[in-house]
Amino acid sequence: MERLDHLEHLDRQLVDELAQVARETVREELREQTRKQRRTAMLYAASGAVALYAGAALALAVGLALALGLPDWAAALITAVILGAVAYALRGAARPSASRPAAGQEAAAVPDRAADGAAPVAAPPSGLGTPYPPMPPVAPETPGTAPRQDDIDPEQPHHRA
Repeated sequence: MERLDHLEHLDRQLVDELAQVARETVREELREQTRKQRRTAMLYAASGAVALYAGAALALAVGLALALGLPDWAAALITAVILGAVAYALRGAARPSASRPAAGQEAAAVPDRAADGAAPVAAPPSGLGTPYPPMPPVAPETPGTAPRQDDIDPEQPHHRA
C-alpha cells in the first residue's frame, strides 16, 4: 500500500512538472506573438501620423495655390469645402448603405432569417468573423421585472419575501 502512495506522489509531481512546462511554453509563445503585434501596431500608428501630416501639407499647398488668384479667406474656405467633401466620400465608402450591396454581397442573397429560424449572422467586411453574437428571436427575461400576466400560474403558491 505504501508503494502505491509513493507512486501516486510521483504521478502528482510529474503532472505538476508537465503543467509548469506547458504554462511556460504557452507564456513564451504569447510573448512572442504580442511582440510581433505590438511592432505592427506601432508601425500602423506611425504610418497614420505621417499620413496626417502629409494630408495637412497637401491641404496647405492647395490653399496657397488658390490664394494666388483669390483672397486668402476664399482660398481657405474652398480648401475646407474640398476636405469636407473628401471626408464625406471616404465615410460613404467605409459604410455601405442598404440601397447598394457591399463588395462580394448580393442584395437578393440577404435573407430575413437563417434556415434554422435564428437571426442572420452578419460578418464584418474585414472577414474576421462575427463582430458580436447574433440576436436571439425573443428578448431574455431580466431579473427584477414583474412577470407578464400570461406567465403567472394561478396554481403555483405565492411567496412574499
